Amino acid sequence: MSRIGFKPINVPAGVELKIDGNFLRVKGPKGELSQEIPEGIRVVQDGTVIKVERADEDRYYKALHGLTRSLIANMVEGVTNGFAKTLEINGVGYRAAKQGNKLVLTVGFSHPVEFEAESGIEFEVPAANRIIVKGIDKQRVGQIAAEIRGVRPPEPYKGKGIKYVDETIRRKAGKAGKAGK
Repeated sequence: MSRIGFKPINVPAGVELKIDGNFLRVKGPKGELSQEIPEGIRVVQDGTVIKVERADEDRYYKALHGLTRSLIANMVEGVTNGFAKTLEINGVGYRAAKQGNKLVLTVGFSHPVEFEAESGIEFEVPAANRIIVKGIDKQRVGQIAAEIRGVRPPEPYKGKGIKYVDETIRRKAGKAGKAGK
């Protein structure tokens, strides 16, 4: 049994919540996010603490209970601190550059690959082989980082490609590692 749904969410100072029926709006110093609350789930604000309650002990509502609590906690965290994903580029001649609000990747294709920054998403390129995707919405930051990684996923023989910084690539030996040579 999951206990995530029962954990209260502490709302820091400077974060404002509005609950309109089954619609929740969270506003903070970094921006504003909104989320629709599913039927059968209730969000109760008690001062600086938010509690999520479910209508029934049905398996469906138990799943939505923990999900809704996690989504609201991520919204509160996003409008106060924001989220970031860091990607690393490995390979000879592979690099990234920022041109205005575009991210330009040179990763071995005949043309550079460009990503336009959506509203609420920001790209940082501190080095030619490092990309930081920042934003207040955890889902969108993760999705855009996954799309960037999908342009040239890391390959297992030389490790060339785009990977997350904390990701480890399982390496293969290739033809030279064949036994009985």
